[in-house]
Amino acid sequence: MAVFQPRVLFQHQLQKRRKPGKRPGVPRKPDLSLEQILGWVDAFHERTGKWPNKDSGAIEGSSETWIAIDYCLRSGMRAPFGGSSLARLLCDQRGVRNIGNLPPLTTDQILKWADSHHERTGEWPIVPSGDIADAPGETWTAMEMALRNGNRGLPGGSSLAQLLAQERGKRNIASLPRLYTDVILAWADAHYKRTGKWPTSYSGPVAEAPDENWYSIDANLNYGNRGLPGGTTLSRLLAKRRGIRNRSSLPPLSQTQILSWAKHQHEKTGKWPTQETGSVLAAPVENWAAIDAALRQGSRDLPGNSSLAQLLEEVLGVRNIMALPRLNSKIVLAWADAHFARTGKWPIRYSGTVLDAPKERWGGIDTALSKGGRGLGRGGSSLARFLEKHRGVRNSRNLPSLTTQKILRWADLHRERTGDWPKDASGPILDAPGETWRAMDAALRKGSRGLSGGSTLAQLLESERGKRNLATLPPITEEMILQWADAYRERTGKWPSYASGPIAEGLTERWTTVNGCLHSGGRGLPGGSSLALLLAARRGARNRTSLPKLRIAQIVKWAKDHFTKTGKWPTQRSGPILAAPMETWRAVEHASRIGMRGLPGNSSLAEILDDHLEERKKTRRQETRLAKRNRLEKGKEPVDQGRA
Repeated sequence: MAVFQPRVLFQHQLQKRRKPGKRPGVPRKPDLSLEQILGWVDAFHERTGKWPNKDSGAIEGSSETWIAIDYCLRSGMRAPFGGSSLARLLCDQRGVRNIGNLPPLTTDQILKWADSHHERTGEWPIVPSGDIADAPGETWTAMEMALRNGNRGLPGGSSLAQLLAQERGKRNIASLPRLYTDVILAWADAHYKRTGKWPTSYSGPVAEAPDENWYSIDANLNYGNRGLPGGTTLSRLLAKRRGIRNRSSLPPLSQTQILSWAKHQHEKTGKWPTQETGSVLAAPVENWAAIDAALRQGSRDLPGNSSLAQLLEEVLGVRNIMALPRLNSKIVLAWADAHFARTGKWPIRYSGTVLDAPKERWGGIDTALSKGGRGLGRGGSSLARFLEKHRGVRNSRNLPSLTTQKILRWADLHRERTGDWPKDASGPILDAPGETWRAMDAALRKGSRGLSGGSTLAQLLESERGKRNLATLPPITEEMILQWADAYRERTGKWPSYASGPIAEGLTERWTTVNGCLHSGGRGLPGGSSLALLLAARRGARNRTSLPKLRIAQIVKWAKDHFTKTGKWPTQRSGPILAAPMETWRAVEHASRIGMRGLPGNSSLAEILDDHLEERKKTRRQETRLAKRNRLEKGKEPVDQGRA
């Protein structure tokens, strides 16, 4: 009897198993064809979007499994050929990447892909960078494994970080230089000098060492990496070597100390501190939010289960807004009635302190009514709604609806009483207490209070009452204005001004309206002009706001002409200047006194003529002597008659 070795026995049994009909009771599965296997492959890919592998489980619609297909392809059982695999079949027939037969790599190729990645993203690739954009199917994780294990033609014993550090100078966090506490302290001193603050782990990069950051320094101090002893932190190092306050080991607090700081804060500011107050004035390194947290949590030797507000209320009697006394409707209404009796107005949320309850504020009552609490219900109300309900006070947020007929009726009554149609600036509506014409205009514009919107008070009165609407007036031109001005001059002998009233030829137009459009623009006019400027430029009319300059030589010449024609020197009462009919001697006097129209000022017409007309001086001396003689003669006559 032959003795089989275990391996030979196994091969013998395998050969026996491959022969059909050798195992009674176990039917042999049918042979597989290449077309059948590829059909299952394509169906799997169409259904899942992925290509199958030997671990993909059962083949849908058949009793086969992918691991059995892979075994058959490898062993040649039930398959037209052996020595293959599912992966090789997909690679040959469908071009699927076979990770068991990848192309060789070189460090130059990896560096080329890394350079492209850096140009595209601004950063060098790392292992988690995912797929390599320039090499479909490749990943940076695969590059790392090939460099480490020496696969795909690479020597091994390296890494992606080491390759980039060696060939591209990229910082390799796995082989960083040693750190020393003195160097870290020098960087911290420079940071404080530059920013006025000591660094923390969240201070970002170290300015003096751009490759370092304070977060990694803190971690290295803690874990003892890069030559550091470990067991400490950046905050502890600065506390020990620079005396900086370390929040993780703050000094103990006492309630007595906190109360002392609170009293000092109240003396300086007039207000008791809260957790939002900020720094403690008596201890700037402390802040009230931290103190409140310590009172709540029981840290820093405090008992806990308290708060800053509770401590101030219990010891100093300061009002704690988190534990306010309950209110009810009767109390609030009594305060509101007293407020109305004292001021003549009902309180609103901005009315300040409740005079009958100095610790209460109307804003706080409004908040309690709105959000609920303090015995005033579940919320959803307000002070305005509360007074509307219990006292019938008008609520601006819940006004009665309006109609255009109602507004027109009020407008008719306004016109009967005043003679004019109302405008948005006409104030209160006397026939509807609490309403104003501005509110009517706003409701017509916005479409509130039951109105459709998109209109105005002026438009409503224009369409329903025929009132002239300044916003929809027809356009006017400079030519039209000049025609009206020419007709006015023919009728009156003068050019119109902005105060000349209605324009006879312009129907409902007025000169003041025309002047406003010329000045501010509108109705087709560009603006930046005036009626006076337009008439001066287009009709040569004298513009009082832009009179020509006066010269002393010209005034003297006009005075000589006046004397030649009248025999008298002019005064401010001499009327128009004969040689310049558009000028008057009164205007010359006024300009010389004030210093207008090019004259120096602080003078008069008489002084100008005296300084520049020698003959006038002689004439005035003669006139003075003659007047004196006349006075003397008149003074002697009564004496002579008496003597006679």
